[in-house]
Formats: sequence, C-alpha cells, structure tokens
Amino acid sequence: MVGAFQDPSGSFTLANIRGLADENVLNAYWISIRISAASAMGGGILGFVLAWAAIQGKLPEWIKPTLMTFSGVASNFAGVPLAFAFLATLGRVGLITVLLKKYVGFDIYSTGFSVLSFTGLTLTYLYFQIPLMVLIVSPALEGLKKEWREACDCLGGTAFHYWRHIAFPILWPSILGAALLLFANAFGAVATAYALTGSSLNIVPILLYAQIRGDVLHNPNLGYALALGMIVITGVSNAAYMWLRSRSERGRA
Repeated sequence: MVGAFQDPSGSFTLANIRGLADENVLNAYWISIRISAASAMGGGILGFVLAWAAIQGKLPEWIKPTLMTFSGVASNFAGVPLAFAFLATLGRVGLITVLLKKYVGFDIYSTGFSVLSFTGLTLTYLYFQIPLMVLIVSPALEGLKKEWREACDCLGGTAFHYWRHIAFPILWPSILGAALLLFANAFGAVATAYALTGSSLNIVPILLYAQIRGDVLHNPNLGYALALGMIVITGVSNAAYMWLRSRSERGRA
C-alpha cells in the first residue's frame, strides 16, 4: 500500500494510482474479472450439483467420502503441475485432442478453441474451483434437516415448493458467499495462469508480475498499485462472503 503512493525515489505521488486508468491496465482488470466470474459461476453451479448429489441425492454411501477426499486434493492442485496437466490433456497434441481427432474426427482447435485462451484458462480454473465449491457448500447442505422435506411432503408440497420456500432461502447466503470466495480465489491466481499462458493473456496477476520482475515493463511502484487494486477487489469479495456466511449460520441456527 505504501509503495503504490511512492515514486522510485520514495517520494509521495499519485501517478501510480492514475496509471490504473491506463487502457492496458483497465483491459487486464476486465479480463481478470470476466475469467474469475465465469469460473466462479461454472464452479459454483457444478460444485453445488455434485455436493447435492453426494449428500442429498441418495447415492451409494462410498460416493460422499470419495468426493470429499478428491475435492480436498483437487482444490489445492494448481500452479505449474496443473498447467502442464491441461496442456497434456487439451493442448494441440494433448490426449483428449488427439483421441477426438483420431476416433471422432473432430478437431477442437478448428473451432477456434485454444487452451491458452480465455476459455482454456477458465476451464483450467474450474479444475480447482469445482472441488472448492463442494467443500464450502457441503456443510450447508448437511444442515438441511430431513424433517423439513417430510413436513413439506405431508402438507402436499412438491419438490419445487420445498426448494422455493424452504431449501433455497436457507442455502442462498451460502451459495452466493461461496461464489464470491471462488471469484476472489480465481482473481488472485497467478502461478497457473503464468505457467499456462505466459504473457499471451493480459490479466492482472501476469501484468503485475511483469511490472515487478520484467525487464521491459519494469515499474515496481505501478505493480504495487496493481496489487492494491487486487487487494480492494478481493477484499470486498471476501468481506461479502464473511457477511453472507454469518447470515447463513444465523439462518440455520
């Protein structure tokens, strides 16, 4: 925070803050927000469905502990190993790419897809966003009492009535709060994005890295300002998540 308001000589300046209004910087923030929002939305929906199926879906008992164990591992799998895994899977000569081309006759790259693009990075983020959503929302789903569903059925309610009037009002703070946490998680991710796309995708963490460590765009104080902007955005997301979590806990109590 201090460095964002200093020039290279250590004197006070607002030039770094004004630099955040540069078109290239604004574009980086916009792309980062879009990727974070897309991965948070996709991860939130798919993660919720998986968690619901494992906890409330009357599946075999071994499904739940297996899913939770996998989610605990996958939610922390990121950085260079994850980037390499997706290049080996969905790269131009990746396993899935080659199998689709050989046995289905479909080249995913002929559609304009690239693992180094916005879509590719979003899919990569989903690998750890979905398991994280499973871990976050599972306690809320476990808090839904069977008696509530039975009472709804006894009163002639349908599944729609149960979700509309009972389950969703209880779960929505947890779901929205988890989505905000996923957004903040993706917005601050740098190792996976840098290892996967290098400098081909202009997102804030990569631009920040270029300002701090790069030779061409080397301007540490502007990098501090970029980091300050990231702190503000992720701080707002986390603050909203904590507020929604406390609201959810009061609702279940």
